[in-house]
Amino acid sequence: MTAKTTKVSWKNYLALCKLRVVALIVFTAIVGMLLAVPGMPPMAEFLYGSIGIALAAASAAAINHFIDQKADAEMARTRNRPLPKGELTSRHVLTFALSIGAIAMVILMLKVNVLTAFLTFLSLIGYAIVYTVYLKKMTPQNIVIGGAAGAAPPVLGWVAVTGEIHPHALLLLLIIFVWTPPHFWALAIARREEYAKVAIPMLPVTHGVEFTRLQILLYTILLLISTLLPYLTGMSGLIYLASALVLGLIFVYFAIQMMCRKDNKTAMKTFGYSIVYLMLIFAALLVDHYLPLSLS
Repeated sequence: MTAKTTKVSWKNYLALCKLRVVALIVFTAIVGMLLAVPGMPPMAEFLYGSIGIALAAASAAAINHFIDQKADAEMARTRNRPLPKGELTSRHVLTFALSIGAIAMVILMLKVNVLTAFLTFLSLIGYAIVYTVYLKKMTPQNIVIGGAAGAAPPVLGWVAVTGEIHPHALLLLLIIFVWTPPHFWALAIARREEYAKVAIPMLPVTHGVEFTRLQILLYTILLLISTLLPYLTGMSGLIYLASALVLGLIFVYFAIQMMCRKDNKTAMKTFGYSIVYLMLIFAALLVDHYLPLSLS
């Protein structure tokens, strides 16, 4: 494929990075950094860790564009991406992805620590290769299995400032891991015809919409239970507990609404809330960390 123009805009490269997804990844990684220490984290590790994780996430997103370009061209949601539109060539995209990925690894290794670089590399490979190349087209449980890579950022942030993997960091990973299926399956229900068209076996395509709605409800209940663990293990306090209960019950309500209304509009509303949910629950962890309340 050749680009339509000889002059490639920087905006095309920016579009490869999936900035909204990267922003959410970096946000959860930063929360992991802040929760890892009593006060403020070391500034050097904080800044370089954030930059390295952001570049690695952008690299994985660009590789995803490269691998999925044929399917993207056939789906309404993705056909306006730079590769399907011919605004970039495959060589452009792959060179860009590998370059920023290499820069990310160098920054993390030299300015943060080797463990963070190693775990970030595993996460990048897990999403860009294991999920996109194999799992996505192999099994309707693709998003469940592949969700581990997407759930890693809080652990990466934690390790960046402490140099070790702490059980509390794994609780943060667990929350995102359990959140991912109901988040993505809500979108998959609304876009099921597009996934079927390109032979991607998303759950609503292979098992039907009713089964998927039930799975979303069950996962939101499991998510509500999982989000209680930071409080039950002493990681967080009452501010977080109250927030987790309210936010979780609202998510369950959206899932019940999907069971009742059975339309794509409700599915998209659930998908939209799921993004707000993750941001708010991590923000609640942060507020609780710096403004703790006790029963006394």
